[in-house]
Amino acid sequence: MTGQPNTPSGHGLLAGVRVVELASVIMGPYAAQQLGDLGADVIKVEPPAGDMTRHYPPRRHPGMGGATLNLNRNKRSAAIDLKAPHGRDALLALLRTADVFITNLRPQALERLRLDHDSVAAVNPGLIYASAQGYRSDSAYGTRAAYDDIVQAASGLVWLNHQVSGRPHYVPTVLADKICGMQIAQSVLAALHYREHGGTGQHIEVPMVDTVLAFNLVEHLGAAALEPDGAFGSTRSLSPERRAQRTADGWMCILPQSDRNWRDFTAFVDRPELADDPRFTTGPDRARNADELYRVMAELTPLHTSAQWQEFCDRTGIAAAPVLDLAAAATTAYAREGGLLREADHPSEGRYRVIGRPVRYSADPEPPLRPCPTIGQHTDEVLREVGFDPALLRPAG
Repeated sequence: MTGQPNTPSGHGLLAGVRVVELASVIMGPYAAQQLGDLGADVIKVEPPAGDMTRHYPPRRHPGMGGATLNLNRNKRSAAIDLKAPHGRDALLALLRTADVFITNLRPQALERLRLDHDSVAAVNPGLIYASAQGYRSDSAYGTRAAYDDIVQAASGLVWLNHQVSGRPHYVPTVLADKICGMQIAQSVLAALHYREHGGTGQHIEVPMVDTVLAFNLVEHLGAAALEPDGAFGSTRSLSPERRAQRTADGWMCILPQSDRNWRDFTAFVDRPELADDPRFTTGPDRARNADELYRVMAELTPLHTSAQWQEFCDRTGIAAAPVLDLAAAATTAYAREGGLLREADHPSEGRYRVIGRPVRYSADPEPPLRPCPTIGQHTDEVLREVGFDPALLRPAG
């Protein structure tokens, strides 16, 4: 690895790995954040005005929007105008020392800047160059713009929502960006492993539509997996009756998955005859008749309170949980004990909330949190580390 052990990447599973991020909004920054959380030295290269996400509300100060405080933690910021006379030279100086380059600039923009893979590989042949954009760069759609909503439409997500609700809704989160961010991080780790065991640097391309379509097809390939004209879609997942169930005093999700679970459920609601109903006897039967199953459950769950259902389900091994809003979900005793949302002090923004790492590593001493930098906070520092004079980026006179 080429990262410097005396940089902020000196702790964690990826200590010694240097990542240069030239990315904006969610996908690329989220991928690099995951690597930074594991101890990589992530250098975020952004324009002098900052990544656009920095300016989204809510915020206390310019350039430090709420989302950016977590997306850009565990990174150093170098503000570089790539169109300025020495801007590209400064970025290439950083890339010469890097293990990984992550970018979500469109291929055409990278070519205009002479930052395409071939140009950068000439400077650092061992570099893992990870680029992501809406569509495969060698396809007829390679020049099309695409953001999360567009990818949801092109990958079938909007259609799936339409089948269930009758309306072509978007999933109410930037799901495509986050799925692809995780795919970038996973692919980078695989490429680092390959290089570390005698392989070479390489170009990784993560097309968003392909990635989310493959994600959707895991269960929704359906009958089309076996028959050329088979229907796409998972019967159970697409049931319009698949929803939370009302209890005597609230809402819960209750899922008697196994045959034993179903027998226990029917006994608890005093309907033992349903255990032998041919529509519901086995798991495949219940999946095939999902609409009827969910309608029957909706009639029965109001017989008990949420607390009674939770006690029964915990006792019998049935999966169940109350319906929580995000604020409640993030502040349960479970979430607090796991450190999934905790408070910290930011040097410029004061008290704020930090999203915790959800994965536990028994051999990983979690690196100390490095708060989100201000725009260009580390420009001079990181350029001097690689032997580039930061004065070259300043206007003459």
